[in-house]
Amino acid sequence: MASSLSDRVFVVTGGFGALGRALAAVLLEEGARVALLDRAPAGVGLPDGDRVLTIGGADLGDAGAAAAAFAQVRQRWQRIDGLVNVAGGFAWETVGDGKLDTWDRLYAMNLRSAVSASQAALPYLSTDGRGRIVNIAALGAVKAATGMGAYAASKAGVMRFTEALAEELKDRGITVNAVLPSIIDTPANRADMPDAAFDRWVTPQALGYVIKFLLSDDAAAITGALLPVAGRT
Repeated sequence: MASSLSDRVFVVTGGFGALGRALAAVLLEEGARVALLDRAPAGVGLPDGDRVLTIGGADLGDAGAAAAAFAQVRQRWQRIDGLVNVAGGFAWETVGDGKLDTWDRLYAMNLRSAVSASQAALPYLSTDGRGRIVNIAALGAVKAATGMGAYAASKAGVMRFTEALAEELKDRGITVNAVLPSIIDTPANRADMPDAAFDRWVTPQALGYVIKFLLSDDAAAITGALLPVAGRT
């Protein structure tokens, strides 16, 4: 039986990072075609082949650059079936000792990039009931801890953006959902928290499988959902 994702075209922002690469591998296993967009230049270790398009140096915070990147995907494969907004960043900083610039930076990385990419994708997204947008929010945005103010606020913005866009698009055959992971098991997080119990964290591959479900036909009835993916944390 053919996968429901076979030959579909998905765009993954932040595609050169740990989660972007893991998600690409999951989608490629399902027979999909994947465009990886990232602000960083393309480097070694990225997937390749005729079902992969890598676009480096894409500043998604710039509307013109975002539009140009999505037009390139459209030119390559004539359509776009789904967008996964992985691009983002993190900073731990207390409000009292922190900088206002940190709030602006995390807003731009986590929320503005998702809005800009979604706006650029909308003219091309399938409206046959299979159009999908999946955003990466954070479980830590449900209740912010010390030092998490700027990050949690930006990810809470992603959650409200997800809900608003889901309402806007529900009659156009496009679903919009968000996953709320806890700590993702990446090399960067292991380096920052060397004494943590890594086996309790969510692996990028496991989160990729959840996203794959939300992109599939099986999730057609789900929109506006904020899905916690907490592993065993």
